[in-house]
Amino acid sequence: MKYLIILLALITLSSCSGAKRITENMPIKDKQVDSVKTDEIIHQKTDTITLQKKKTEEEKKEDLEKIKSTKTFNHSTWNTLLQKHVSNKGHVNYKTFKSDRNELVNYITYLGKQTPQDSWAKEAKLAYWINAYNAMTIDLILRYYPVKSIKDIKKPWEQRFWKLGEKWYNLNEIEHQILRKMGEPRIHFAIVCASFSCPKLQNNAYTASSINKQLTNATKEFLNDPERNTISENTLGLSKIFQWFAKDFKQTGTLTDFLNQYSDITISDKAKKNFKDYNWDLNE
Repeated sequence: MKYLIILLALITLSSCSGAKRITENMPIKDKQVDSVKTDEIIHQKTDTITLQKKKTEEEKKEDLEKIKSTKTFNHSTWNTLLQKHVSNKGHVNYKTFKSDRNELVNYITYLGKQTPQDSWAKEAKLAYWINAYNAMTIDLILRYYPVKSIKDIKKPWEQRFWKLGEKWYNLNEIEHQILRKMGEPRIHFAIVCASFSCPKLQNNAYTASSINKQLTNATKEFLNDPERNTISENTLGLSKIFQWFAKDFKQTGTLTDFLNQYSDITISDKAKKNFKDYNWDLNE
């Protein structure tokens, strides 16, 4: 009986010890599980923060693009002057324009206070420099008017009468160092050197929002004007603009390739070309 009691006591102690060990092990396992869950939560939060950061950077880029696309210049003063003194056919009434020269000078001064920045969209830069070139050309003529031709003025394209920002510009610099370097050949039908054989001066200012349509229309209008170009399938009598700036029109193909984008007549690749004499008489 004594031995039986001792045996029962030993069994009880052993059971309690096993239960204790199990109980002691349980928190450790739970801690390991909690640790894994914590790591997962930390990774999830880190991933979320990374995604939010990327999203923020993308949003910043999008905002910058929006700023670029909306940044523009108010050319309404120039537009009003063109409507008042330039006919639908592009003839300029320099006599009446001279009475509004102060308004023209004010517009050029305004151009000088807001020169294009790197953040401006290409369309806004094109509109700015095309309008600047044309306004300065008109101002150049008015300084010497009456004249029969821009060529009656000594070195007309080298005169530095106009300050934009901190720099004095001439027409040559705007055309060759700025506009032509923008890779847009249609500018040659938008900038006007006050001469009969030039493209006509449009009586609307160029704007960033409409520039592509305006350039296309000006190109088509000039190319299909029989007084400036004579076009048939196999024979071309072209303005010397296409000879002087041939490189600009061959950026993505041949000259014929360029012409066929805007011509009313499909021109053969084998068409014979000649270039017409240029009439420098004033465009009035």
